[in-house]
Amino acid sequence: MYIAIEGIDTAGKSTQISALRSNFIDAIITKEPGATEVGKEIREMVLSAKAKSKKAEFLLFLADRAEHITQVVKPNIASKMIISDRSAVSGVAYALVQGEIDKKELVSLNDFATDRVYPEKIFLLWLTKEELEFRLSQKKLDGIELRGSQYLLAIQDAIVEATKLLGIQMIKIDATQSIEEITQEILKHIESEK
Repeated sequence: MYIAIEGIDTAGKSTQISALRSNFIDAIITKEPGATEVGKEIREMVLSAKAKSKKAEFLLFLADRAEHITQVVKPNIASKMIISDRSAVSGVAYALVQGEIDKKELVSLNDFATDRVYPEKIFLLWLTKEELEFRLSQKKLDGIELRGSQYLLAIQDAIVEATKLLGIQMIKIDATQSIEEITQEILKHIESEK
């Protein structure tokens, strides 16, 4: 089974992936972007903001995604649980918010990069505006977080749209619950598929 944990910054993706790691000790834990050697270089390029074109940035993410699917997902999908921190869904969501690429093109480019290999389920850790603003106030902000809560909430809405465009099942989870409650909810949905 191939699943992905999605959500905006501060939603608790890393915390949940850590909890899932202890429940699935043989699972492949991966991430987008940057899970492969090429992906690490692409991630550095993107984070350095050297690409001035949003389309170039998007294509770099697609290159990372193609490498990730080929190197990590395809060799393991038949025999292991794969748990990914983000997926194609995030890439499509960020592109939707930027608004420079047509929706049909977004889908066809991702289909090409992934050979239509997508997570079976997306778990979206959903934050309210109030909770997001509280969490942001408690930490040193990175470049994405500095864009503000409105931008992050637009990304969160775009994640929902992206799952529909890509035809992926999404389970929305209230990220204001306790860590344990969220983990149990994710586990319940995974177990129901076995």
